[in-house]
Amino acid sequence: MKRIVGIDIFRGVAIVLMVVFHFCFDLNYFKFVEIPLYSSEFWLDFRLVIVNIFLITVGMSLALVHRNGIKWSSVKKRALILGGASLAISVVTYFVFPHTWVYFGVIHFIFVASIAGLLFVKFPKTSLALSGAILIGYFFFNFNMHPVFYKVAPILHLPMHYTEDLVPFIPWFSAVLLGIAIVGLNWHKVLFENRIFNAKTPVHSFLAFIGKRALLIYLIHLPLLFGIIGAFQFL
Repeated sequence: MKRIVGIDIFRGVAIVLMVVFHFCFDLNYFKFVEIPLYSSEFWLDFRLVIVNIFLITVGMSLALVHRNGIKWSSVKKRALILGGASLAISVVTYFVFPHTWVYFGVIHFIFVASIAGLLFVKFPKTSLALSGAILIGYFFFNFNMHPVFYKVAPILHLPMHYTEDLVPFIPWFSAVLLGIAIVGLNWHKVLFENRIFNAKTPVHSFLAFIGKRALLIYLIHLPLLFGIIGAFQFL
């Protein structure tokens, strides 16, 4: 499958925004600044943009890779990588943030959604309709995962009131389904043929470079930023 550079650039934008968000989070955590990351409308919307871009590209990538039939070798490899990364994140955050550890953050979600999304790669119209239905149910009829969470949380000893990163399957699977629909209906050819995604500039090259390596950068930058900013406490 030929890579679509525009999708890498789109994902690269999310990487840059994510690093900015986590940089501010760490500054906040170590008390260098006071930033209302979880109460300010700006920062809440900032995170929404990041997660939406990531998850839409997850759906687009799924549809592109498996559009001519599910490639099970790719599925197994991706499941091992994402499953291992999810486990590592949970273990590390359990020791660093014992009361707010990450049990279903963005990588956990992508792991599950990458498997569930396989059911829809051949059905872009169904994906689009279901994506809209999930959002309508969530915003207008309070359709969410809360009832399930309150039943399993005490059994699994999950943080009840707050976790450092949480991406509930509902409503966020709607973004993955939208990404699947975009490719399945060939809308991506219009979106990513736009000059904004095809200009030959150092910025575009940089965004494409990091977009291709999104998972690696995600896993590396978290402890790197945390360690560097934390070290400044001792200077």
